[in-house]
Amino acid sequence: MMKKILLILTIILAASLMICGVSAGGFFDFFEDTASDNVDDGKFVVGFNPEFPPFTYKDDNGNYTGFDLELAQEVARRNNWTFVAQPIIDWNSKEVELNSNEIDCIWSEFTIDGRESNYTWSDPYFNNSQVIVVKSDSGINAPSDLKGKNVEVQEGSSALHCLEEHNESLKNTFAQLTQIKEYNTGFMDLESGVCDAVIADVGIANYHIDGKFNSYNFKILDEPLTYEQYGIGFKKGNTELKDQVQKTLDEMFKDGTVDKIAQKYSDYGIPQGLMRK
Repeated sequence: MMKKILLILTIILAASLMICGVSAGGFFDFFEDTASDNVDDGKFVVGFNPEFPPFTYKDDNGNYTGFDLELAQEVARRNNWTFVAQPIIDWNSKEVELNSNEIDCIWSEFTIDGRESNYTWSDPYFNNSQVIVVKSDSGINAPSDLKGKNVEVQEGSSALHCLEEHNESLKNTFAQLTQIKEYNTGFMDLESGVCDAVIADVGIANYHIDGKFNSYNFKILDEPLTYEQYGIGFKKGNTELKDQVQKTLDEMFKDGTVDKIAQKYSDYGIPQGLMRK
């Protein structure tokens, strides 16, 4: 009986497509494209890296939090969306998860520079720099002093992209460049002497130096590797959702909400990096 019902439904669908002059592929593509441009079932699913403190991370109580996640949660509240924080365990898979509609956007200390054509972007909202962290007594005072040294950087990060695409001559002077999964590992390696330097976003560096590793004698070199800007990355072409999120975020800047949230992370320089309109 069920097979007969399915057969009848298939015939009706095929006839409808022939009448309307629409191919089956186009018919289903239509629904797929429409779904990707809207918040599905009222849920705003934000993809993030759980190892990007103070922007996105897990606190001591096991809850995901951070500056970016607090902003995203407030955007969801103002639009009557259910906020879903979706950690991206393998950061290299972020684009796959976004394009398959598993997440609605990537909001996680996400660098625009070098990725301009890969996503539909919000306006930049934060000025960032990639910095070099070393031991204070290492004798390393400038990037040129990294010649022959072992350096660590997170895999899939903008710091790695910067080295490979824009600072290859500097990278080639290192004795070794090691890609790590999380910066906590990098700072432990720096303390133990496994590596001589860690390259990271300035917010991450400040968080680890002032927080988890504040008893260690680390310093940030005065000369950054590069300057860059953070934005919210949406699936390419998804301007509808991007515009709605941007509109809400702009309102939050104007009414002081963004500044209020940023003050919670003032120890890590977040208020100073905001790009106010």
